[in-house]
Amino acid sequence: MDCESIQMAIAEEVQPTTRKECGKRGRKPGRKTSNERIDMKAKLERSRQSARECRARKKLRYQYLEELVADREKAIISLRDELERYMLCSKQLCDKMSSNNIDYLLKDIGIVKQEQTF
Repeated sequence: MDCESIQMAIAEEVQPTTRKECGKRGRKPGRKTSNERIDMKAKLERSRQSARECRARKKLRYQYLEELVADREKAIISLRDELERYMLCSKQLCDKMSSNNIDYLLKDIGIVKQEQTF
């Protein structure tokens, strides 16, 4: 028996392993099983759900940005009004007031604080 086992081992080494000559690895196109079809349907549904969620996030992001722009526009309008008031006050100071009354007017408006007397 010892000789027979040695001959079998030699015969196995001599015989090359047979391979399928298909050429490519992986799935074959057009041969989908029922499980693969179900998996494909699940994959499509997940993709649709992901797209819905993406659109919802995009909508929320645009709403946030629109609110941010509206707030900034309000701030710009407020600052322009304030600038216009200061320009009007400056013009009035230059046109009507003497140097003695300027300090009094500035203190009255609140531009110059009472502590800053020179």
